[in-house]
Amino acid sequence: MSARYGKVAVLLGGRSAEREVSIKSGSMVLQALTRRGVDAHAFDPAERGLEALIAERFERAFIVLHGRFGEDGTIQGALEWLGIPYTGSGVLASALAMDKMRSKMLWQVAGLPTPAHELLSADSDWREVAARLGLPLMVKPVNEGSSIGMSKVRAADALDEAYTLAVNYDRMVMAEKFIDGVELTGAILDGETLPLIRLETARDFYDYQAKYVADDTRYIVPSGLADETEREIRALCLAAFRALGCRGWGRVDLMLDDEGKPHLLEVNTAPGMTDHSLVPMAARAAGLSYEDLCLRILDSAALTLEGSPRVA
Repeated sequence: MSARYGKVAVLLGGRSAEREVSIKSGSMVLQALTRRGVDAHAFDPAERGLEALIAERFERAFIVLHGRFGEDGTIQGALEWLGIPYTGSGVLASALAMDKMRSKMLWQVAGLPTPAHELLSADSDWREVAARLGLPLMVKPVNEGSSIGMSKVRAADALDEAYTLAVNYDRMVMAEKFIDGVELTGAILDGETLPLIRLETARDFYDYQAKYVADDTRYIVPSGLADETEREIRALCLAAFRALGCRGWGRVDLMLDDEGKPHLLEVNTAPGMTDHSLVPMAARAAGLSYEDLCLRILDSAALTLEGSPRVA
């Protein structure tokens, strides 16, 4: 098995606000690969220069960096330059998926459904924003993940506080119409969708605490949707993934409104791989163990730079 993959760097940690989750995800991936005989090693780009990847003769990279510098095309570009095959989406697709506004623009051009939204600034007229989009609203940093910096806003005069929180994490902040309904996530693996997961939380929305801390968050798989509805939504997830040029593996988050209509929220190109994470959960529902999932993801890295020269 080790000879099949060569020496593998599990990229974890990094410099984003999601560093803690990335370390947990990466540690679990590292353990799974090691159990399967892969010559895998932890590599934290926040603590080591990338030139060490060449100096130590790593042959593949398993990216488990979440958020900025890991999911936004930055590390992907560096690995392309170094000639090291890596897991997940390429430079452009990673950057587009990280940018929630540009993701939505592409989906709209492709005729895919997504909630009404607009960019905010310190000069925005909060009452006009609320009038245009309707209440309640979600206020989000455009380039963050794990629900960091997000707020649910029920009144126009609360928008200023929500903006102030979000802008701490990103200079670009957006407001999005809140869809009150069923929250779903669709994992993508090798061009196919895994079973949908329905998310239920007692919290205001599926925030950081609900994702990584709370024990009362419910993950329902099978989702309970009618078979035809499940097929249609899984096809929509794949279309959203492909519209951004994504490849390999990832996760698409969306909502169903009270009429059963889907609304795409975002794509995660290096989703969580912790014991609370959704892609491993969907894989289990499809009969795929955590270790097998990690190997399937690692297999895809061999195709990323096929035919490209490696730096000597």
